[in-house]
Amino acid sequence: MTPVNPVAQSIFCLLTDDSPTVRRVARRFLEGSEYEIDEAENGQAALDKCAVRLPDVVLLDWNMPVMNGLESLRAMREKYGRQKPRVVLCTTESGVDYIRDAVTHGADDYIIKPFDAKVLRSKLAGVLK
Repeated sequence: MTPVNPVAQSIFCLLTDDSPTVRRVARRFLEGSEYEIDEAENGQAALDKCAVRLPDVVLLDWNMPVMNGLESLRAMREKYGRQKPRVVLCTTESGVDYIRDAVTHGADDYIIKPFDAKVLRSKLAGVLK
């Protein structure tokens, strides 16, 4: 029997949020599953990491210093297109206008904080189908 390499079968996920607590909680929700995880503290840091290794999926906070999530999302779509990375925009804003803006600018889905492990896994799995 050939040994299985778990990294080769993993999904590379970039957790982008200016809050170390949110990144830590999201990491805990995903650890032990099929995700290989990296982190970025703002939209510019996420773009820098994408230039080194393009993730399969990005959890992208909307409100961050340096470069916010919407600006980062626009830059990702301009540089990489719509297919990869898949992007789930994450924020405390729940208004219809925010969701519409997120989708209009290329978000694949939207998640509202606070979220739990089931919601996070479901949203990420949904955009990766």
